[in-house]
Parts: sequence; structure tokens; C-alpha cells
Amino acid sequence: MGVLIEGKWTDGRLPEETSANGAFLRAASAFRGKVTADGSSGFKAEPGRYHLYVMLGCPWAHRTLLYRAVKKLEPVITVDYALPHIREEGWTYGTDPLYPECTPDTIHGFRYLHQLYTYCEPRYTGKVTVPVLFDKKTSKIVNNESSEIIRMLNTEFKAFTDNQTDYYPQDKQVEIDRLNALVYHNVNNGVYRCGFAQSQKAYEEAFDGLFSTLDEIEKILERQRYLAGNTLTEADLRLFPTLARFDVAYYSLFKCNLRRIADYPNISNYMRDIYAQPGVASTVNARQYIANYYSIDRLNPPLIVPKGTPVDYTSPHDRSRFH
Repeated sequence: MGVLIEGKWTDGRLPEETSANGAFLRAASAFRGKVTADGSSGFKAEPGRYHLYVMLGCPWAHRTLLYRAVKKLEPVITVDYALPHIREEGWTYGTDPLYPECTPDTIHGFRYLHQLYTYCEPRYTGKVTVPVLFDKKTSKIVNNESSEIIRMLNTEFKAFTDNQTDYYPQDKQVEIDRLNALVYHNVNNGVYRCGFAQSQKAYEEAFDGLFSTLDEIEKILERQRYLAGNTLTEADLRLFPTLARFDVAYYSLFKCNLRRIADYPNISNYMRDIYAQPGVASTVNARQYIANYYSIDRLNPPLIVPKGTPVDYTSPHDRSRFH
């Protein structure tokens, strides 16, 4: 999809994203500022000040949309949605009748997200990724690391929402961190390690780790409603975006084809349970997932987009048996 080198858009990938044995390695996010309730970080939590640049197909961006929805922060933080199927210069903002959810860049009018990166850092070198949390007051990118943005949305905007639920409660943080590490390596990033592997060995290692972890999750969900107990936590909101995309994209295009999520009774019911939570459904769009992933030319050179959406989010679930 291309990268920025010294502020110039360049076709290709970062060499550090492939290891010597062909394994896919994800580059670290570059912007790591923090919004705080008291402003001690230089970025004070204020309604209307912050803006998210996302793409509905991206699972990392989906995390931030989930938190914006469940924490009832839609009136507080604005958002623009990139087109899922245009990649000539990376994430692209504009309108298309096929994807009415997508928007132009309403802050700057930029066509490409890389223009925002170089607007904020003219000699930036690296990947241009979503989500981006942008500060309209200082015209700076605050952060482009989803795991950190969701923590800010969880705790720093309490004054502007009536949802005071803490999805990273202190008494569960050790367990949530353990689950996050396992799920990130083997599932969230594991599907990418399968899809973008450059050797058979690297692919099979990622594949085996992915399905052994899904098998473990299936067993966890046999005895409790959510990953860390019977209350929804950050661990669940980080796993859900991968589950939502699995059967429509990762199973086929990313060669994760041992089992579908639909073949896991507990996980599939759990996925529908989370989908049914207030606000979550508005963040889910299976057609965008298909358009996004099947527009990756190195995985799908003909760029033929499947017509079907083989996933069921809306059937009744059985998770209310846990209390």
C-alpha cells in the first residue's frame, strides 16, 4: 500500500516488516501522545476537540469506534471514514455511492491520509495507518496506536458521558493484560501473520498459533460469559473486531481455513452477544470488510470482490445463561 519516506509517498513496504525467515512483523506506531482529563499531558480532554480518522474495514480502527460507541462519546469526538477500496496512495477520503458511510476529510479536505501525516510531521518516515486521533486545537496527531487510544476513551472523557463503566478495572488488569498479549500475538495479529507470511514455515507457525488460541478461547467461553469473567472488558472489545472479520475475509483470503468462527459454538454466540451490546452494531459493516481486504493487490491481484457476506451477527445468542 506504500509508505512515507522523508515525507514523500513511495510504493512498497518497510523492509523491517518481514523477518529473515519470512514472518510478518508489524511496525510500531509512531505517534504516542496521550489525552488526559486534567490536561497535564498537553492534550486536555474536551468535547469537540478531538477527531478520529478511521476506515471501517480496519480492525485496529474498529477498536476505537467500539469505545466511542459503548462509552457514548459520539457527540464528543468527531470521525471521518476512509474509502475501503482505493489504495493507490494509501487510505483515501472521499465519497462513493457504493459506500455511503464513507466521508471526505471534514477537517482539512485532504484526499489522502498521508497528507495529514506530513502536515503534522513534514519529514515523516514510516507507515500511514488508521486509527489516528487528531487534536483540532493544536493541529497535531496525538496518537495512532489503537491500544492506547482506547485506554484514553475509557478513562479520560468521563466528564462528558453518562457511561462510567471501566472496561479495564484494576482488579482484572493482570488477567486482561495476559489475555491481550495472547490474543494480540496469535489472533489479532495472528491472522495477518498468516496472510502476509513469506514462507511456508512462518505461515504454518502463525496458523497453528491462531487455531490453538481459538481452541483455548472456546474452552474459556464454555465456563464464563466473557474472556475475563462475566462482565465485558477491554479484552473482549479487542478480540471482537477480529472475530467480526474472520469468516468474511481471514478464513479465505488470509488462508486461515481450518475452522470458521461459525464452527465454534461458544465463540460464535459470544461474538453475537457483543454485537448485541448497545452501540456495537453501528460500528460493524461486513461489506466494508470484504471491500477492504479484497482490494489488497498482493493477496488478490485480480481485485475481484466476492459478492457474499458469509457471517451472521444477528441471530439470538445463548450467553445470557451466565450471570
